[in-house]
Amino acid sequence: MTLDEVLTSLFPHGHAIERAGGLLTGRAELNGARVDVIGVADRLPFGIDEAVKLASQVLDTIERGDGAPILVLVDSDSQRMSKRDELLGLNEGLSHLAKCLMQADLAGHRTIGLLYGHTAAGAFIATALATRTLLALPGAEPEVMDLPSMSRVTKLPLDVLKEKARTTAVFAPGLDNLVKVGAVDAVLDPARPLDAQVAEWLGKPADRVDRRAARGRPVAADVAQRVYELARAAV
Repeated sequence: MTLDEVLTSLFPHGHAIERAGGLLTGRAELNGARVDVIGVADRLPFGIDEAVKLASQVLDTIERGDGAPILVLVDSDSQRMSKRDELLGLNEGLSHLAKCLMQADLAGHRTIGLLYGHTAAGAFIATALATRTLLALPGAEPEVMDLPSMSRVTKLPLDVLKEKARTTAVFAPGLDNLVKVGAVDAVLDPARPLDAQVAEWLGKPADRVDRRAARGRPVAADVAQRVYELARAAV
């Protein structure tokens, strides 16, 4: 789905969402409830300026104090890997945005990410993955790290990683694999109105514990829980 199609399906009665340089900011009514909207469009490389701008919008929502949900729409490139962005502290800017979204969640604002296009690396982590609930549309192309980059970092041959990706979702980019590892809560049906589907998630009680990792890696989650219980028993 294109951005225009996504917005029309989410907000059939109109919205006040502005597009500026590939960034989305504004507000809309979703099934009778006000939501604040931020996001990235047009596969924009996500740099320090963009991170600070969206973080400012999230802080404004928190400061307003009305508990409005925050919807994060994402179609980005990876983080902008320029010398300027790095010198200005891109890693801190991305971290700041992620922490603002997490603080909004702690302050009572439901945070929902919606992947409708591509996203990768730091841009993915600081936006969609920082929300409490992450939804996606078929055809979305998320990847924390592509296999060639993973090969350079791990020093493993690309062929080895491709083989591992066939059987182990944690090694593989792509929507299906991120669903398997628990990062994506649900894939929406584009044939149905998106407003009702997102509103259904907004209407669910907020789980104050993020259980996505446990869904995707149940054995590791069981080990972690047992270690936690043993540590508590030893205190």
